[in-house]
Amino acid sequence: MSWTATILTLFPEMFPGPLGQSLAGRALENGTWNCDVRDLRAFGLGRHNAVDDTPFGGGAGMVMRADVVDTALDSVSRQDGAPCVYLTPRGRPLAQADIRRYAMGPGVTLLCGRYEGVDERVLEARSIEQVSIGDYVLSGGETAALVLLDACVRLLPGVMGSAESGVEESFSDGLLEYPHYTRPAEWQGRSVPDVLLSGNHAAIARWRREQSERVTRERRPDLWAAHLSHSSRPSVQEGQSL
Repeated sequence: MSWTATILTLFPEMFPGPLGQSLAGRALENGTWNCDVRDLRAFGLGRHNAVDDTPFGGGAGMVMRADVVDTALDSVSRQDGAPCVYLTPRGRPLAQADIRRYAMGPGVTLLCGRYEGVDERVLEARSIEQVSIGDYVLSGGETAALVLLDACVRLLPGVMGSAESGVEESFSDGLLEYPHYTRPAEWQGRSVPDVLLSGNHAAIARWRREQSERVTRERRPDLWAAHLSHSSRPSVQEGQSL
């Protein structure tokens, strides 16, 4: 059975969007994954299919109703091991470990919020995972859902041309990826590092590891600290020449 992404959204026309192109698009065409989009307004109330109401306690904006979201979730055929995820800036940061977990399962149900968000009660009652793709606010959860799905689909078996592509990349082992180079060997006075032209695969592997550590230490000290606390492997020490 195909890996299935079920998306609950007020804007179903946004899917598959860019996921209908390139690797994800080909995987969608050949049935590696399935995109099941549900319009939340189909579960709305009254003649206008209302999905939201004013917030208790006052304040600006509208809140998506718990009863509407709950009915929409009831329409989804939940497979064992398929989590329900709500995309929100209030969620925990989405990490590559989450992506691998989602991709290894049967699929994922994504709830895309709008307005001021979703009534907290349905999130609690359904034990819905809340994740964020970054410390900023979007117009809705659809763009975040596309990001999450793109990251998942590329890890599905057969989607990427080389299995190594999913191993030697940023966050695969808690580090950022090393720099890449290709032809020409000389460009505007800048040369490719000699080690990459040496043919010495062991030396190249060491250089790449060192570069991954350097880039992570310089650009993401939070990742570097986490890597040091969880890894028992030898690493390049601060100040050591690379």
